[in-house]
Amino acid sequence: MNPQGPLIVQSDRTLLLDVHNPDAEKCRADLIRFATLVKSPEHVHTYRIDSISLWNAVSMGMSAQETLDTLERWSRFPVPDSVVFSVGDIASRWGKAFLTEADGAIRLTVNDPVIKAALLHHRETMRILTPQEDGSFLLEKYNRGEIKLQMTKLGYPVDDRIPLLKGEPVEMAIKESGSFHLRPYQIEASHALLGDGGSGSGFGVLVLPCGSGKTIVGMQIMASLKTRTLVLTTNIAAVHQWMREISEKMEIDPALVGEYTGEKKEIKPVTVSTYQVLTWRADRGDPFTHLDLLASGNWGLVIYDEVHMLPAPVFKVTAALQAVHRVGLTATLVREDGRQEEVFSLVGPKRYDAPWDVLASGGFIAQAYCHEIRIPLPVDQEVPYAIAEGREKYRIASENPAKYEVVRQLIAQHEGDYILVIGQYLDQLEEISRRTGFPIITGRTPNARREELYQRFRSGTLHVLIVSKVANFAIDLPDASVAIQVSGTFGSRSEEAQRLGRILRPKRQSSHFYTLVSRYTSEEDFSQNRQKFLAEQGYTYDIEIWGSS
Repeated sequence: MNPQGPLIVQSDRTLLLDVHNPDAEKCRADLIRFATLVKSPEHVHTYRIDSISLWNAVSMGMSAQETLDTLERWSRFPVPDSVVFSVGDIASRWGKAFLTEADGAIRLTVNDPVIKAALLHHRETMRILTPQEDGSFLLEKYNRGEIKLQMTKLGYPVDDRIPLLKGEPVEMAIKESGSFHLRPYQIEASHALLGDGGSGSGFGVLVLPCGSGKTIVGMQIMASLKTRTLVLTTNIAAVHQWMREISEKMEIDPALVGEYTGEKKEIKPVTVSTYQVLTWRADRGDPFTHLDLLASGNWGLVIYDEVHMLPAPVFKVTAALQAVHRVGLTATLVREDGRQEEVFSLVGPKRYDAPWDVLASGGFIAQAYCHEIRIPLPVDQEVPYAIAEGREKYRIASENPAKYEVVRQLIAQHEGDYILVIGQYLDQLEEISRRTGFPIITGRTPNARREELYQRFRSGTLHVLIVSKVANFAIDLPDASVAIQVSGTFGSRSEEAQRLGRILRPKRQSSHFYTLVSRYTSEEDFSQNRQKFLAEQGYTYDIEIWGSS
């Protein structure tokens, strides 16, 4: 116990960090190894110790006793007995079940009679396990990921001790020169994933803020492994961005890099594709035509860009790719479908998490100011809104025509800045484009036209671009410093983070993120939920009532 410590440990395993304490930053650096940030408003930040966060820590070599010692070192009051017990109990489950190779199959060894009993009475696990006389279980190699998933759901994570296979070698290296050099945290993230190259390393998730160079981290891992690589990302613009970055920042024969999209079907030693292509099928009942690219490409490394967007069909193939080096890149592991445990089981545990505020204070991402502008509904919209049902209410509020004038004034206020107007509803965005005269990018915009507009924005010949949700992910527009969000996907926290991320590339001036919300409507409630993740990262929204003096 430390009476002057910055931490209060509560019996429900939540941790309260006094950010004004002189030791707060040192404490925070310790906490992120085994606890999950819940929220971080101005004065007290809240963390939680849960099963996944503890298993993440143990998988990286941090024992339960080290966790408890850390709590004791920083806690202002005695650590509750219930926390001592639960930390020890949860952490002890790691390593009681582990996988090893067994003559063409895989052996699951369980050193705990309670876990073994749970397995024997669990239909999903016994469907793929064959009990052995020595008390272990055998399973087919293709069920390696499935058993890890099922065991995590049971509350008993599997320690996968089978070394990863070496893929076909491909010569490549990072090309540091001029203004481009790897940043310290990018090197740390790569090392956190790859470790010493032994069993238990080479797979997992790296969490870095938007604008911090996740693509660079992926390329550093590629350069370290020098193996046949498949990169999966969210859309064709992101594919081209990856290929452009590889071309500019890696020493690799251009003939070895290919694009597998709706426009091209190249399979090269380094191939960049989209989740959309992999999960395409002609009809709902048809097979996924291109999913074999993932399963049978003889890859040595698979990079899942924006891993929190991993589609359900790809989970199934990812479960079979447990012998392959794999990394998930994301700014947030928030999944609105609650499938974080599947990412943990199949891609791997969180290996690195770079706090947004730390990178912002170091100048690695832009300082950003968030503003929520609440706008009254026009009188003629009040009755239609009152009698509408839930989804229709939200749409009426989102498409509030009073927002058009606010957008116009914000664009005028930031004249000379690079501005993105972002929204969910195409009719609304097209009307903004018509009123302002600025071009628009939606899902219907041909890829060539998208690339042309993105390039004009990057080159400085276009200062305002109107974009739908196709620009939420993996689009590099480094000079963007203002984002005006006119509508969003209900309460999607990850979308809020991604949209803010469009303006976080480091630059001389601060960035501004505006969210336009209809006052006294359901849009206010959804907006508050959307902002939760950013509040957890230390961002605050100032609120302005439009038209008030």
